[in-house]
Amino acid sequence: MSQSNTDVIQGTLDMLILKTLSLEPMHGYGIARRVEQLSRDVFKVNPGSLLTALQRMERAGLLDAEWRTSEHSRRARYYSLTPAGRKRLALETADWKRRAGAVARLLNAEG
Repeated sequence: MSQSNTDVIQGTLDMLILKTLSLEPMHGYGIARRVEQLSRDVFKVNPGSLLTALQRMERAGLLDAEWRTSEHSRRARYYSLTPAGRKRLALETADWKRRAGAVARLLNAEG
């Protein structure tokens, strides 16, 4: 029996990061764990992909970042949404709802 693929689908990582950070600021490991938790382990986040995405999104002005002490007394970079990040999240969410509806219609089509 083959194991199901739980990697984040290409193109969805940014939206998942934005949605996770809309709940509260957090560090990279926390973001990865929250995505896994909220998706009930359907998605697993590759640490290298996450770091690259966070850096790219920070450069694009979607995220702010600052160094803080984590809940385990370690220094960690915490990320939060900027107003531009909140706007992007709203656009991405609407687009994904539209796409998901289209996929559902195709899957439910008789024929």
